[in-house]
Amino acid sequence: MKWSEQTWNAIEKHYQSILDMPFIKELSDGTLPQDKFRFYMAQDSLYLEHFGRTLSLIAAKITDLQDVLTFMRFAENAIVVENALHESYFKDFGLSDKGVLEPACHHYIHFLRSTAALESVEIAVAAVLPCFWIYREVGNYIYEIQNTVNNPYEKWIATYAGEEFSAAVDEAIAICDKIAENSTEETRKKMTEAFITASRMEYQFWEAAYDLKTWK
Repeated sequence: MKWSEQTWNAIEKHYQSILDMPFIKELSDGTLPQDKFRFYMAQDSLYLEHFGRTLSLIAAKITDLQDVLTFMRFAENAIVVENALHESYFKDFGLSDKGVLEPACHHYIHFLRSTAALESVEIAVAAVLPCFWIYREVGNYIYEIQNTVNNPYEKWIATYAGEEFSAAVDEAIAICDKIAENSTEETRKKMTEAFITASRMEYQFWEAAYDLKTWK
């Protein structure tokens, strides 16, 4: 069994808890209150800026030149392509200010950036993988079960359930598996730990948006 298969099995309960959370259920049927979605979009836009920088840092450290190009493209997409979606939503939902990094987003992006900067590149690629993989799976899940006409969040759903994003996720998974295969057992264990931690933070990110969690 590949590293990615074993690691996905390790977060199965975490992933199911994401599917069961109110934010995802209400997003899928279009009933999610707009103030919660606006909070989410503002935080996610800030997150993507830092996520793109993290991917660039990984690109500078990774060994294989083809993988370097892949992570450079990932970084560009995070900052340019997905931010374009956010700008569209900012206009649609009357959001003009991203605000500041609130606790869940602050925690998540600092985990990713410190991991990319201070840990080995093997652990770094594993830490960023859930942001790709979980979003695809959630996007596909919502796309398959939604039965709402004119869902106001349709563009978000279509982005992460799309073939282009899915292809990028497959690339990220393949790179992780290749790196894991050539690593020690101890390194693979640390890769899995980083993946699990980031998966938990994905849950906390959506939970924070639903609860509108800000600094006290």
